Amino acid sequence: MKKIILASNSPRRRQLLSEAGYQFEAINTDFDETFADNLTPQQVAEHLAQEKNNFYRHQFADEILITSDTIVVMDDTILGKPADYADATKMLKKLSGASHQVISGVCISERDQQFTFHDTTQVFFDLLSEAEIKYYIETCKPYDKAGAYGIQDWIGLTKIRKIEGSYFNVMGLPIRPLYLALKDRFGVTPF
Repeated sequence: MKKIILASNSPRRRQLLSEAGYQFEAINTDFDETFADNLTPQQVAEHLAQEKNNFYRHQFADEILITSDTIVVMDDTILGKPADYADATKMLKKLSGASHQVISGVCISERDQQFTFHDTTQVFFDLLSEAEIKYYIETCKPYDKAGAYGIQDWIGLTKIRKIEGSYFNVMGLPIRPLYLALKDRFGVTPF
């Protein structure tokens, strides 16, 4: 069985890949997540995943390397990770009572091939009060999360009305299409 490397700092991605049954080694990444202004949000997610993959690929040419990036998009604006409390508050006020998209780009490679794809989920928030926003930020400290929230946190349990698409994509890793790509394109399954 080929060794899998997950290049990601996200504990949620590590959890999901593990729960899907894969044995893998996780490495932390230090990567500049900048992109050109002329890309669509889908292209941004794929671009960032592919650039991360290209950056680490030479170190893991004999393994299966998986990289991913998740962005939150509202009204064609990408909401990244909040810089501070004020930034998180601003993002959550924008998401309050509205819908947005979560797009994850994934890139998988081995020596002779590289495959990149994205998955999109529509997320619908209830209205958030000032007190709810304050409570959530102070309790869950969502500074490492795009859009300043995690669907698996308090806000996802209480304030997300519905989603259209994959819950796991919103967590940061679209497991079903990743499983299919690993199986069909790279011949790798967890069994």
